[in-house]
Amino acid sequence: MSTLEIIILSLIQGFTEFLPISSSAHLILPSQVLGWRDQGLAFDVAVHLGTLLAVVIYFRSEVVTLLRAWFGSFSGCHNGESRLAWWIIIGTIPAGLFGLLAKDLIELYLRSAWVIAGTTIFFGLVLWWADVKAKQVKNEYELTLSNAIFIGMAQAMALIPGTSRSGITMTAGLMLGLTRESAARFSFLLSIPVIIMSGGYTALGFLDDGVVVNWSELGYGAILSFISAYICITFFLSVISKMGMLPFVIYRLLLGAGLITFLLW
Repeated sequence: MSTLEIIILSLIQGFTEFLPISSSAHLILPSQVLGWRDQGLAFDVAVHLGTLLAVVIYFRSEVVTLLRAWFGSFSGCHNGESRLAWWIIIGTIPAGLFGLLAKDLIELYLRSAWVIAGTTIFFGLVLWWADVKAKQVKNEYELTLSNAIFIGMAQAMALIPGTSRSGITMTAGLMLGLTRESAARFSFLLSIPVIIMSGGYTALGFLDDGVVVNWSELGYGAILSFISAYICITFFLSVISKMGMLPFVIYRLLLGAGLITFLLW
């Protein structure tokens, strides 16, 4: 990979992982539009590690509190934090199951620019509708078991490129009455086990294949994705309550329309 490719792909991963605009779509597009070769499994793991570190460090106090509460729940100590920890775990299960069952189908039929264009536009409009209709009366600690399952099922749909994991989980959260910031915070916390699972599964793939990796490429990718992801989380949570989802909806519509125009050209 060239230095330019490393920089662009790392920044794409970092800035789009937590914005409701689909990181997978943006990572696939360079190969579809620019003709770049696939960045490889090892690089995917590296940039996902960077984004994982960013969200864990940003929410470090919450992560520690949730882990303590979760372990405490086994001894009968239940509170808002322990319930939220369980909802995160339960919300992760559908994506894990769907990923195992449908991975080959998705890789074979759905990783195309046409699919990305369609899902980018469609789920962008769904996000806009949910944001406009949102009651915004609850925070993440008021979620119920059925709410966690609903958001988890929505998250599983994000395995389809162009959907956006953060976008679809925020959409589901808004539909359930969460405030924008609470929907975003739950989405970010929910990303932690998903990124761990996805990165671990991918890592096993390239380790089993015995692929020779360029460790400097991986290091630069992880660092750049970490920095950009941390900036992204900080910015997004500071403005989302006032700004709303409309700018991201407009971006998705323009991206989808631009991609369709490129494909028809």
